[in-house]
Amino acid sequence: MSSSSSPSPNGASLSSPPPASPHDDSFFSPSAETAAATPATPATAATTTTFFTPVGGDPSPFSSPEAQISWPADGSPTLSWVLDLMSKFDWASRNLPPTDFPTVLPVEVFDRLVLTASKILHKEPNLVRVDLDADDDSGKDCRVVVVGDVHGQLHDVLHLLNSAGFPSENRFFVFNGDYVDRGAWGLETFLLLLAWKVFMPERVFLLRGNHESKYCTSVYGFEQEVLTKYGDRGKHVYRKCLGCFEGLPLASLIAGRVYTAHGGLFRSIPVTPSKRSKGKKNRRINSNPEVSTLSLGSLEELSKARRSVLDPPWEGLNLIPGDVLWSDPSMTPGLSPNTERGIGLLWGPDRTEEFLKRYQLKDLKG
Repeated sequence: MSSSSSPSPNGASLSSPPPASPHDDSFFSPSAETAAATPATPATAATTTTFFTPVGGDPSPFSSPEAQISWPADGSPTLSWVLDLMSKFDWASRNLPPTDFPTVLPVEVFDRLVLTASKILHKEPNLVRVDLDADDDSGKDCRVVVVGDVHGQLHDVLHLLNSAGFPSENRFFVFNGDYVDRGAWGLETFLLLLAWKVFMPERVFLLRGNHESKYCTSVYGFEQEVLTKYGDRGKHVYRKCLGCFEGLPLASLIAGRVYTAHGGLFRSIPVTPSKRSKGKKNRRINSNPEVSTLSLGSLEELSKARRSVLDPPWEGLNLIPGDVLWSDPSMTPGLSPNTERGIGLLWGPDRTEEFLKRYQLKDLKG
């Protein structure tokens, strides 16, 4: 998990697009393996998407008014639409100043994409289960790609998708958060992944990272990036992104054997019965347990946590989201407050072993 302690960006500049791509014309064309694995529908199979040529004198798609991205007439993005979005985002990052981004993606299209994705994300549980079709012969060949922090590195994400293969019936992707901040193309990166989520909601899973919060995005660059790119409409776009962040699930369980989260493990929130009554209505939650009473939380507690918060709290009753997003592993046994970060926990190897044994897991990735 990437640390949030350093305010320094990675050096990428919003005003300096990268040089022309060294990749050839096939950069955005899926490999033969990917093409074979990608589910074909009449709409996508019959459509040919023409991508720009990064090197050479061929005209870009932005040489005509039709180059502006529009929302599909039927409201359902296709593979062709998503690949076209990838192509145009890449071209624009290399050839246009950030202030011209609305000429590529109008606010109206942004709104439709974020609204559609948010509806899907908000319906997902805190712990999404990535279930492979074990009873199906095709399940034997399934591959799950787990991706860590990408922090606005659009070109790295494009290269990753092209190299690993696009999401398909046999290829799942789990992105572990931190899509924005530090890099110059956090908005494009996040929107690109939302487009894949909308197109293949059961194959692409987007988890929340600690940078998908109001505090981090206001300090580490994403808010300013959005305001620079959308000008007068920037505040609107930024608010919509924050609302979408709130819907991102906290963790995943892959094939029932691998737990992934941006941070990692989390505490149990003790519930003690009131002296007045032993009934449920009078239960009290110990919101600030002593260090000596810290114990490992359960997946049931994780499933009940309230994740729809702009900034996960570091005190009070709703501590599990902050733990899942901010906690760090430690060589010291046990659980202890993460005093360096001011939120989350430090957990030792004994707690990793306890968690894995309790749920019969093979691995934990954070």
